[in-house]
Amino acid sequence: MHEDAWGTRAFMEWLRSAACVDEDPELFFPVGTAGPALRDVSAAKRICARCPVTGQCLDFALAGGQTSGVWGGTGEEERDRLLRTTRNDARRRSAL
Repeated sequence: MHEDAWGTRAFMEWLRSAACVDEDPELFFPVGTAGPALRDVSAAKRICARCPVTGQCLDFALAGGQTSGVWGGTGEEERDRLLRTTRNDARRRSAL
């Protein structure tokens, strides 16, 4: 399989099916944490809600440590919580 900038050609395959593919990327990466930025995050999450590849997008964001923007229907704080929970679970399993 041909490697590309994202690791594998498979990444590009799911991205083509994403509901956001023809949307303005700035909607998913708002500047700020109030007013228009909150409206953009809500609008981006509505697009994610109808997306057939939300799971793959979220997996990509978590694996790549994406700290900004909306990915897989989650905002920055939501992904941070998911990553912390995953790390804590892994520590608990390794301590057993």
